[in-house]
Amino acid sequence: MKLDMEKFMLNSKLANKLYTEYAKDVPIYDYHCHLDPKEIYEDKEFSNISEIWLNGDHYKWRAMRANGIREEYITGDKTDYEKFYAWASTLDKCILNPLYHWNALELKRYFNIDEILTSKNANVIWDAVNNIKYSPRKLIEISNVNTLCTTDSPISDLKYHKLIRESNFKTNVLPGFRPDEALSIGKPKFYNFINQIPSVVGYEIKEYEDLVRALSERIKYFDENGTCVCDHGLTYMPFEKASLEEVKEIFKKALNKEGLSEKEVNKYLTRLLVDLSKEYKKYDWTMQIHFGAIRDNNKKYFEKLGYDSGFDSITDDTNLAYKLNGLLNEMVENDSLPKMIIYNLNPMYNDLIASTIANFQPNNGNMQFGAAWWFNDTKEGMLKQMKCLANNGLFSKFVGMLTDSRSFLSYTRHDYFRRILCDFIADLVERNEIPKDMDMLKELIQNICYYNAKRYFEKRGR
Repeated sequence: MKLDMEKFMLNSKLANKLYTEYAKDVPIYDYHCHLDPKEIYEDKEFSNISEIWLNGDHYKWRAMRANGIREEYITGDKTDYEKFYAWASTLDKCILNPLYHWNALELKRYFNIDEILTSKNANVIWDAVNNIKYSPRKLIEISNVNTLCTTDSPISDLKYHKLIRESNFKTNVLPGFRPDEALSIGKPKFYNFINQIPSVVGYEIKEYEDLVRALSERIKYFDENGTCVCDHGLTYMPFEKASLEEVKEIFKKALNKEGLSEKEVNKYLTRLLVDLSKEYKKYDWTMQIHFGAIRDNNKKYFEKLGYDSGFDSITDDTNLAYKLNGLLNEMVENDSLPKMIIYNLNPMYNDLIASTIANFQPNNGNMQFGAAWWFNDTKEGMLKQMKCLANNGLFSKFVGMLTDSRSFLSYTRHDYFRRILCDFIADLVERNEIPKDMDMLKELIQNICYYNAKRYFEKRGR
């Protein structure tokens, strides 16, 4: 059983031409991923396909659970082959799920296997793929990645980024600043962060100003080590104006482990995001905000397996238009609005986000409606995001796809996106909605696939 990879998701001769000649071979600028820089530096060969494919991949874990696979075959102590076979038997049932397509693209790209993995051929494919030995750097090179930006805690010493840079690896591996611990006020990871950061900065965090000072110093350190992006994972969009004195008192209450109201949390988050944005603008960073995931909902399995184990889902957000406009306006009034990409997980907010972003383009022009994310990085999700962007902004300035993944095989998501993009553009041409000007189409497609991101994330003076 095979998919025709020459025509896969390309439904016309024009779509095939656009993909093959313009999109397929341009480099990848992966501006947000969760790859481990230590693994990239050490570059150890993976022992087998399960280690690359199934370890930490909660997309596959969710599908396996939906198929009734017992947990010991997913995250438990069964052998790697038993887990691989359990995945193969699940893939039999994954028709219309993007995992079916991603799996086929990964087998073709990295192992030159045209067959679709099934429970019937699992043993043959297991032997075939495990005869090919890959390491993280080799997979990144095969994927034609020019630049990738990892996701790193403010307390990271960036040791492995430095070592990678010294090793002359041809792909740029840049740290990405992610201060979620500082944003998680009142939660265990907030207190862990408050306890750990003094050993990095050399002083205790006793006041809100101490926290801002410490984060500012870490931002400077990250900047010195090549950072051009930062990211913030929020359950919902906060906005509640407050004076500095109010925020200082809220912070003291949190340090004393006193309960905080929702309004107090929002006052703290608003102030901290605005204070951080001023630093990001100072260093010409791009500020990313991902919001809309309600996490770790199955408490029994969260206690057993921990974070990022496949028990997250989409949430809603009350009064989002008011809060997002308010937060961005607060940054404008404080002269702190940096380059920014906003990603919403709930697709019902696509038009709301895209239309709000347009309010804050004057004298900037660098606000971006982020690519379809997580539960939306499907064919339909990507098309919805692109059409919404085209309706509300400048599609030609879109910075394109990102992996947002922990897997070294996930770069096929860029290929998936590029095929969908080229088919979408070809369809518009054939409907006579845009001209069949091949020079224009080449520029449009290659910019979205790579060059827009390359230009957008480049910092002034570098």
